[in-house]
Amino acid sequence: MKRRHFLQCGLAATMATPLMAAVSQERLDSAAAQLAKAVSSGKVTSAVLYVSQRGTSFTQHFGQANDDAMFLLGSISKPICVTALMTLFDQGKFRLDDPALKYLPGFTGEGRDSVTIQHLLTHVSGLPDQLANNNALRKSHATLEQFVEHTLRTPLEFTPGSRYQYSSMAILLACHIAERISGTNILELVDRTILQPLKMTHSALGLGRFKLEDVVPTQVEFAAPEAGGGDPTARDWDWNSSYWRKLGSPWGGVHASAADIARYLDELMHARGAAVKPETAKLMTRNHNPAGLVPRGLGLDVGLNSTLKVSPETFGHSGSTGTYAWADPKSDTICVVLTSLPARAMTPHPRDLASAEVAAAVS
Repeated sequence: MKRRHFLQCGLAATMATPLMAAVSQERLDSAAAQLAKAVSSGKVTSAVLYVSQRGTSFTQHFGQANDDAMFLLGSISKPICVTALMTLFDQGKFRLDDPALKYLPGFTGEGRDSVTIQHLLTHVSGLPDQLANNNALRKSHATLEQFVEHTLRTPLEFTPGSRYQYSSMAILLACHIAERISGTNILELVDRTILQPLKMTHSALGLGRFKLEDVVPTQVEFAAPEAGGGDPTARDWDWNSSYWRKLGSPWGGVHASAADIARYLDELMHARGAAVKPETAKLMTRNHNPAGLVPRGLGLDVGLNSTLKVSPETFGHSGSTGTYAWADPKSDTICVVLTSLPARAMTPHPRDLASAEVAAAVS
């Protein structure tokens, strides 16, 4: 286990309150112990824990990682990329109830005409999570534009707005709309509108200015089949491949450090206005789905109190690559747990155990 660091961080403009006054030291030690145990047992090769509250932060790294280690975030990429889209919302470039067809002329027929941008952002569009030919596309090193072309032709699985179904391809189309409106590819748009304003200096959608050796390898042997997990012939397109790391898929291709993710969550939790307007930050972090459907914000998971002992206002996201990040406005707490072990590799996952300890510390 590496030594622990207590850092005064620049997330809050107010006078910092000692973290340990509100967060149980015992619980933080327990959270760190969960990750240390997973690393010492050989189950996890790299991990970072970052917790901040009222301007003071606690961070600890494990295994092959350091505090600024950049992990492949998986689906935590979704809200970051959606926030780039929402900067265009702030400019009046689109409305949430706009039909996707308005910006995607090929997305028509068989119910597609009624899909709105909000449907795409809240996982009620009817689109699948992954394309049926996902593996084939990745094996051929398909571009994001090719993924979009296939998604535009993919049949909807239900009437838009009637059901909840988590959909990475819906987020892809939403981000393609951002590209169409802005005239900028999503990798550049995320960097210009989110990463640079929030000073996320150890982050990139794709690799950006970084090299493959700058980012933490994922333990792909435990990954999901659609990520090339357990398939030695998938080395050219799995999560660790140069192709996938450079592609910058808006549904899973951001690399970032734990501290940078905390900066992003802080922007939304405190509605600071550095990336999106304060009212837009609040809009993103509240539920938009009707009663009876899984609650979702705009690109964000909301209502995490069903799985964590946190306030109902808590929001965040997890990633299939072994990551988890959330913010609880009531306790002014941010928790980021990054690991190299894919989420499906074991139950309970060390990221979930560590996160639960942090949640219990602030409940």
